[in-house]
Amino acid sequence: MTKPKKTISQRLFEASIAISNTLSNPAILAAVTPRGYTQAKLETALALCEEVRALTDAQQKEYGEQHEATATVQKAWAEAQLPYSDALKTARIAFRGNQSAHTSLMLGGIRKKTLNGWFDQASRFYNNLLGSAEFKAAMLPYGYPQAQLEAESALVAAVKTAIDAQYKERGEAQQATKIRDAKLDELDQWLADYKKIAAIALAGSPQQLEQLGWVVAS
Repeated sequence: MTKPKKTISQRLFEASIAISNTLSNPAILAAVTPRGYTQAKLETALALCEEVRALTDAQQKEYGEQHEATATVQKAWAEAQLPYSDALKTARIAFRGNQSAHTSLMLGGIRKKTLNGWFDQASRFYNNLLGSAEFKAAMLPYGYPQAQLEAESALVAAVKTAIDAQYKERGEAQQATKIRDAKLDELDQWLADYKKIAAIALAGSPQQLEQLGWVVAS
């Protein structure tokens, strides 16, 4: 059975312990220095560890912004759905028998359930309605002056604006994850190599190896 993968916080913690405890223990540092792990190299690794930590924080922030953007989309969609539904029902009465309006305003058929499908239908409805003096005049007796139609059209447009922002935040979150993961892999490889060298350098002192966070079989 495959062991569960360590969490990012565990990986960071283990790297930090190994590096920090090497730097703070002159005996361990003296043992690993001749094997290429000098103070400067370890300090560079510690800086990498802190960089990964900062990138992780930044990645979490980006995903928080993505979730917020998704909530904004849902809120904007909910606010636009009912006015559009009411206007659509009214238009089906106002344009009964008017095939041109029926086609132009997409009055027939069921409304699409997907967000993109719904937006296509709703935006075309308001754009074509507002673009025709004849259509606007036909809606007026049913309580739909141009200002009302424009206000409802703006609600639909707000959905598209929210969708665009959501895609932007999603892209930024994915990019932040890619950058963080690349640096984390670099840190993991560094630690794996160091663990092997430290095991050789400290073979005679298992207690010192344990100070670096690695359990040594007795």
